[in-house]
Amino acid sequence: MLRTKHVLSSTHKAIFQKPRLLSTFPSNSHHVLNIHIHDTRLREALLHMALRGLDTNFQDYNTVLNECLRKRAIREGQRVHAHMIKTHYLPCVYLRTRLIVFYVKCDSLRDARHVFDVMPERNVVSWTAMISAYSQRGYASQALSLFVQMLRSGTEPNEFTFATVLTSCIGSSGFVLGRQIHSHIIKLNYEAHVYVGSSLLDMYAKDGKIHEARGIFQCLPERDVVSCTAIISGYAQLGLDEEALELFRRLQREGMQSNYVTYTSVLTALSGLAALDHGKQVHNHLLRSEVPSYVVLQNSLIDMYSKCGNLTYARRIFDTLHERTVISWNAMLVGYSKHGEGREVLELFNLMIDENKVKPDSVTVLAVLSGCSHGGLEDKGMDIFYDMTSGKISVQPDSKHYGCVVDMLGRAGRVEAAFEFVKKMPFEPSAAIWGCLLGACSVHSNLDIGEFVGHQLLQIEPENAGNYVILSNLYASAGRWEDVRSLRNLMLKKAVTKEPGRSWIELDQVLHTFHASDCSHPRREEVSAKVQELSARFKEAGYVPDLSCVLHDVDEEQKEKILLSHSEKLALTFGLIATPESVPIRVIKNLRICVDCHNFAKYTSKIYGREVSLRDKNRFHRIVGGKCSCGDYCFTFISDSSFISVWPGASFSLRNSFAYPGFCSIDAETVPV
Repeated sequence: MLRTKHVLSSTHKAIFQKPRLLSTFPSNSHHVLNIHIHDTRLREALLHMALRGLDTNFQDYNTVLNECLRKRAIREGQRVHAHMIKTHYLPCVYLRTRLIVFYVKCDSLRDARHVFDVMPERNVVSWTAMISAYSQRGYASQALSLFVQMLRSGTEPNEFTFATVLTSCIGSSGFVLGRQIHSHIIKLNYEAHVYVGSSLLDMYAKDGKIHEARGIFQCLPERDVVSCTAIISGYAQLGLDEEALELFRRLQREGMQSNYVTYTSVLTALSGLAALDHGKQVHNHLLRSEVPSYVVLQNSLIDMYSKCGNLTYARRIFDTLHERTVISWNAMLVGYSKHGEGREVLELFNLMIDENKVKPDSVTVLAVLSGCSHGGLEDKGMDIFYDMTSGKISVQPDSKHYGCVVDMLGRAGRVEAAFEFVKKMPFEPSAAIWGCLLGACSVHSNLDIGEFVGHQLLQIEPENAGNYVILSNLYASAGRWEDVRSLRNLMLKKAVTKEPGRSWIELDQVLHTFHASDCSHPRREEVSAKVQELSARFKEAGYVPDLSCVLHDVDEEQKEKILLSHSEKLALTFGLIATPESVPIRVIKNLRICVDCHNFAKYTSKIYGREVSLRDKNRFHRIVGGKCSCGDYCFTFISDSSFISVWPGASFSLRNSFAYPGFCSIDAETVPV
């Protein structure tokens, strides 16, 4: 900071002294400077510049400054800048802009802004360079503010200005300004420009306006890999995985050239669908092609294989990485966590600490806490949380970490301890934390705490159907059917709707989707008949339908009929009919799988000798020989309050960063409406 102040403080003195007119004619000294530069003797070139003193001209300064820029040589570049000031040289707009670019490239944004602020004259390149500097470093408000100043100054933006500033139009307020910028783009007739169009569609897609983004994409007169990747990524980031893949196929047929960013988006979509066979095809294509193997692409492969249930492949890629970023570690940790491999999570976390090359971040600790929660290792999890609060782990705990602790205590049946923990938190509990506690109360039949928590949730987020579902479950388990009906009427009054349950299975690279009581699949009658047959056979082996999963106030026969129509049972049965005996049956569900369907899958595996992989909204279940990788531990708890999620619709490094979704999307197929 002192050096920066020394270099720039002379500016104010210089403007009161007689300026030196800049030379427009090259001299022989320029050739000497070039020799020094090409010999990479930057220090000698700077010395020669100092010896020339007042005779240093535009070409001299430009040559040395460009070499400083190329080498990111901050001290040497500051000497060039200081030489201009001391010799009273008045740089032209171009040279001042190059100084801005130099300081930006050397991560000295403050110096760049100082040069910009003292410019007596600015052109569109100067403005764009400074706006781009803010935008690329995430200073969205500063970039937008500078853009407004640019318009007020009378400088007309060009296509590069628009393409740059649109990347800063994030959040609700940014998007409003982005719409206004879009109007200005139309007025100046830049909408059809490929750079501007790509930035526009990216802005709309990131705000969830995918139809508007697609409209802009369709209107582009020419498309490059950036615009094509932006629209595919837009679909994938919103969880519209099938649409993303269909668009990718169509653009490939039209001759689109893909890069590593394109394939990263495609892998994100494939992981959302758990389309393992397609994912392997993409992986094989990448191995054969000349696409650079950047770490972000390797991270996407780890994420894809983890979400498709193949942890062996995911770990193999992780182990062969030449460079591991924190996202690489997080992707692998979350993969283990979602498969209930708590001990592997702790082992990998300890390896990360021992290597001491990459520091854990907030997401890392979330993954570890979640792994402990799903793996029944609450004591280890509490030790890690206390290491955070004591400063032993240099990550400051936030609401998500506290939520993981509540989740962990709830799964372990320590509902009262979880409630006391919530009351002692240093901030007000979020809806997510209350929802987590409500799920624990429902499973462990703690009506007193559960009723209090449930009403808290109905006040905080009355539109969330999951809150009504779990509170209904709590009332139903206590036989309070009148309260169940009251909640149902309240839902109808507030027009609260539940996400319908659906399951799908991939067969011969075709996704077959099933809904509860499905009547749309072409083999629906065969599948329904087979489900009835399986149920009868499983009962002979000891299977007892878990009627508590049905919240309808109907007789037992009707409850059993409802259970047999669950989408995961239909998908599982179709897989049993349509796949060879040696092939694992892989079923994906958009909500949480219920206890009865989990038991049904275990009997399928045991009696037919099939490996079954079930992926629901929260985690993976790998069932071999009738035994599940979760050890049935996850069914001591029913909340979908996963504070760390990488399933469809959630956000992870490859879909930006970790986030936890809304609570309690439990099996809507069993809930009265």
